Amino acid sequence: NNMIEIYINTSIEECERRDVKGLYKKARIGEINNMTGISAPYEPPLNAEIEINTENLSVTEAGEQIITFINSKLVIENE
Repeated sequence: NNMIEIYINTSIEECERRDVKGLYKKARIGEINNMTGISAPYEPPLNAEIEINTENLSVTEAGEQIITFINSKLVIENE
């Protein structure tokens, strides 16, 4: 009851584009082994409670969706 699985859905191409440390480039040329999505498999969650597609939303919009979802799950008990 105290956990919400949030799937931050972003394509591998977008992850590579945003990669300021160059880790994906290093993985592509074999300098990094077992990089998720490159040399190791990635399995998206099957039953995430909320999915955020970061390619279609701004950071603010994504945050608002997450906060709205979490707020809808909160239960306020009588003191």
